Amino acid sequence: MTKIKFGTDGWRAIVGEDFTEENVKLVAHAIAKYVYETYGIEKEIIIGYDPRNMADVFSKLTAEIISDYGFNVSYSSRVVPTPVLAYCAKNRNACAIMFTASHNPPEYLGIKFIPDYAGPATSDITDALEKNIYMNEALKFENGKSGKITLTDFAKEYYEHIEKLIDFELIKNAEINIIFDGLYSASIGYFDTLLKEHGIKFDSMHMLHDTNFGGGMPEPKPKYMKELIEKIKTIKNTVGFANDGDADRFGVINEQGEYVTPNEVIAILLKHLVEHKKMSGCLVKTVGASLMLDKTAEKLGIDVVETAVGFKHVGQAMRENDCLIGGEESGGLSIKGHIPEKDGLLANLLVLEAMASSHKTMVELQQDLKDFVGSEYVNDRVDFKLNNRSEITTVIEKMSKVKTAGGFDLTKTDTKDGIKIYLGENSWVLARPSGTEPLLRIYFESNNIENLEKIKKDILSFIK
Repeated sequence: MTKIKFGTDGWRAIVGEDFTEENVKLVAHAIAKYVYETYGIEKEIIIGYDPRNMADVFSKLTAEIISDYGFNVSYSSRVVPTPVLAYCAKNRNACAIMFTASHNPPEYLGIKFIPDYAGPATSDITDALEKNIYMNEALKFENGKSGKITLTDFAKEYYEHIEKLIDFELIKNAEINIIFDGLYSASIGYFDTLLKEHGIKFDSMHMLHDTNFGGGMPEPKPKYMKELIEKIKTIKNTVGFANDGDADRFGVINEQGEYVTPNEVIAILLKHLVEHKKMSGCLVKTVGASLMLDKTAEKLGIDVVETAVGFKHVGQAMRENDCLIGGEESGGLSIKGHIPEKDGLLANLLVLEAMASSHKTMVELQQDLKDFVGSEYVNDRVDFKLNNRSEITTVIEKMSKVKTAGGFDLTKTDTKDGIKIYLGENSWVLARPSGTEPLLRIYFESNNIENLEKIKKDILSFIK
């Protein structure tokens, strides 16, 4: 048996190598045992899948295993976004199992276990699942009766909820030029349907499910949205939207064909929720998110709660605090009144609502944010593929000895996730191991590109 490890957002592996029928069965048995011991046999379990290769096959197999234990299973009748399934878990007081590898390459598949609070499973839960797997206890669990499997379309429940959060009529009347890049992802048939049902006009591209994601990556980053960017450049005053493979992350392209960073989107939406929707609560952000968010929150009089990287940490903090918005630098966010899980569909709709409420373009909202904060922030990240944990530890230890970089002195150190060093008032460097890949990620931020490059050069020279 290959080692099955749940990272920051589930277990992921390459189909046919580690993601095999044998291992999927082990995980399914482990989840069944956990749910039975935690909630009892009456707990409904809902199961969904994204467009990836074998996701429908393995999810159906899991539904059969789970129902054989006696659980009633609601199984998605079609490809479904993770946030849609997560919301329905909360709405039904159910647990959910989602088959997706999110933004990872097409050859990967994964399993997310979503408890009834509708956020990512926390470490204590995934530890319990792994214990069931490796002690082989899961296979001994028997209930003696079978449940039933019900084919279910989860869209209606989700749509009814989203309509309470978003002012679709406001967006419709704003007459914004929109292009939706389906990117072959799970958002197809959901984001476009919400726009159509509310009379919001839009153009679209790449609107089919493809297990190979068009030969690219299911990630809404500029390098994978080149066609969308080029199209926007040819059409005046047009904004573009996309999502990743399971639609829990968002991607926004402004009217100049430029990528709007997740940090900018979160800050713009924080201002929108406070100024236009008159909402209150704290901001939850990860240690890898921009200082721009801290400064935006400070000027709005909003408290900030900072977590380790990974939305399972953000989601937990959202559940424990009166949170207005929670977000991470990789393109995930959610808001008060929704679920403690990232939702790329909601994020894109909120951007449209912010534009409609302010009567401004995306470019104008970005400029307003820079003026409001009083500084522009630039970011970069370098990933190192290291051979073992000791190499990662060595780099982090070297980082702990840095006293100056790029001409800026060390001001403080944070160790909630790897190590983060603050340099001067507007710069920082974070080194942390990836939760899903054998990588050490090093993040950089400063208030201009010159300072960033100086700091980056010094840090990389020091740790090498």
